[in-house]
Amino acid sequence: MTETNPSAALARRLYGLTEPIGMVPYAAPEPTEEVMALGYRTYWDTYFAGRAAPLGRVPAEVVHAIFYNFADGEVARHIPRVWDVATPEAVLAARERGAAAAVRRILGDLADSPAVASAADLATKAATSAPTEGRALYAGLRTLPVPDEPVARLWHAANLLREHRGDGHVAALVSERIGGLEAHALHAVSQGMPAERFGRIHHLPAATLDGLARRMRSRGLVDDAGRITDLGRATKERVETLTDELAAPAYASLGPAEVDRLVADLGPLAAALDAVGSE
Repeated sequence: MTETNPSAALARRLYGLTEPIGMVPYAAPEPTEEVMALGYRTYWDTYFAGRAAPLGRVPAEVVHAIFYNFADGEVARHIPRVWDVATPEAVLAARERGAAAAVRRILGDLADSPAVASAADLATKAATSAPTEGRALYAGLRTLPVPDEPVARLWHAANLLREHRGDGHVAALVSERIGGLEAHALHAVSQGMPAERFGRIHHLPAATLDGLARRMRSRGLVDDAGRITDLGRATKERVETLTDELAAPAYASLGPAEVDRLVADLGPLAAALDAVGSE
């Protein structure tokens, strides 16, 4: 088993503290409502428009490659059609308004605390200092202006850190030859859940799910009963370990005292968001 180095351990710890903030656009109603107000009809329209907007008007094939974990054709149902409704710039502004409003609502009185401004500054320092090479979505986000308002700045930084980590996670999956659908299935079976019932893939055609199961069995990742094998667990552990290692450079710009302060500032904020599932 690969030993986790201190920088990777720090990246894992800060992932746990920033992810509840970064998850807000996918869980809370305000971001979806703000983007829907531009004229979109479904949640998935707002998802693809909001998350792909930093890339500009690129083809569906590019978004599919970068997002990595959608079945063939799923991205193309939304991209590029979503840009007939609103511009990427309008979507980005609406998403930021909604995310900031949701974080403020969830945090309540904490939203105006010194910890938010401090965490926003330190998280932004980290989020804007990592290398962009090989990280397409993170690089796109880096081109956007950093908000002045502390709550919006905190969410913006968490979103940057989330997508920086996500780009690294894709690289880790590619290094282990784990495709996007396989990643969902491997996560599901590692939690003791039948892969075909996992929310991100359960809607796929039976033939697609059968083919996914055959590929995973042929590699020894799951057994004939669909349970994760020792090889499957070891593979998933390598992916997660490398993901942490690849996320670590984002925090290299922070000194030890700044790291301690960021962890202390984020603790109660993450707890408040976790308590409601970032909703």
